[in-house]
Amino acid sequence: QLSCLLKMVTLHGIPKDLDSYPKELLLFLSPSDYAATGNCTQFFTNVGKANVDFLPREAPQRQQLLQGALSCLGVAGRQLSQEQAELLGWLLCELPGEHISTSGDTLLRALGHCGSFLPEQEEAIRDVLRTGNTTFGPPAAWSAFTLRQLSRLMPVLGHSILQQIPK
Repeated sequence: QLSCLLKMVTLHGIPKDLDSYPKELLLFLSPSDYAATGNCTQFFTNVGKANVDFLPREAPQRQQLLQGALSCLGVAGRQLSQEQAELLGWLLCELPGEHISTSGDTLLRALGHCGSFLPEQEEAIRDVLRTGNTTFGPPAAWSAFTLRQLSRLMPVLGHSILQQIPK
């Protein structure tokens, strides 16, 4: 339905007030089509706020949107800044494990908002946490407060990390 609505809305080009439409509509718009309206950062910020459930996890649009967002934000290599991570919104949940490993602590809190992870993403999160080079410190120093902060990542931690946490 959103795809059909988008066709109707864009029948005579991209409307100037496209940002006032439901953000989920943008999930079906090609980033290159939106580029004609100007600000790609605004486009991807709006996409990052859309309800990701409108696109299945396997949908190619998810990776296309991620690649467009990384390009727009000027992400060179695999490391993201805190600002770039915040702008990505749910697109952050699509990042490959190597981006998570390289960006380290920068992404951990934001990744807690993801509904699920691919195995390579889970392993990257565990690798980052195992190093202890995060604001949370090493697992052996974690407290109940730390665990509350990491609550959404708990299913990812794995046995090796859970064993290190003090009782």
